Amino acid sequence: MATGEDEQVTAWALAAGSGDQQALAAFVRATQHQTWRFLHHLLGSSDTDDLVQETYLRAMRSLPRFEGRSSARTWLFGIARRVAADHLRAAATRPRTTPLGEWEPPAGGGRFEDEVVLGRLLLGLSPERREAFIATQVLGLSYAEAAQVCGCPVGTIRSRVARAREDLVVAVEGQLDRRAGRAG
Repeated sequence: MATGEDEQVTAWALAAGSGDQQALAAFVRATQHQTWRFLHHLLGSSDTDDLVQETYLRAMRSLPRFEGRSSARTWLFGIARRVAADHLRAAATRPRTTPLGEWEPPAGGGRFEDEVVLGRLLLGLSPERREAFIATQVLGLSYAEAAQVCGCPVGTIRSRVARAREDLVVAVEGQLDRRAGRAG
C-alpha cells in the first residue's frame, strides 16, 4: 500500500469517527474492494458480501474509538479477521451438507479458472498460513501490517508465508501428478 494512500484512508476514518458522513463514504469506497478480497480469499465463502457488510457494521460502531495508532486499513482488516473467525465458529456448529469437489488445474487456464484454482488451493492451507499469505501476497500488506492484522510477531508472519508457499507448491505438484496419472 502506498503510504500516502494509507494516510488518506486513516484521515477519512478519523473524520468519520467524528461524525463526518462524507469521510465515512470515502473510507468505505477506498477499502471495500480489498476487504471483500481479504474475506473471500480467507474463507472462500459464498457469504463474502454478508461478511463484508458485517465488517463495516462493526467498524462503524468502533470508528468513534479509533485513534489512528495503526493505519485504518490495518485496523479494518483486523476487524474483518475477527468477523471471519466468528463466521467459522458459527459454521462449525452447522452440519456440512456438501463437500467440495475435486478440482483440476485448468488446461490453457483463463483468468476465471485461475481464480477458482487459487481459491481452492488457498482453502487447502491452514487458517493461519492462509491468513498470512492472503494479507501479504494477495492484498499487498507489508509483513508488519499483516502482523498487526493477525495479532502475531512479524517473524511468525514471515514463517507462515514461507510455509504457505511450500504448501501451495506441493498441492499444485500433487494435482498435476494425479492429473497425469489419469491421462496415462
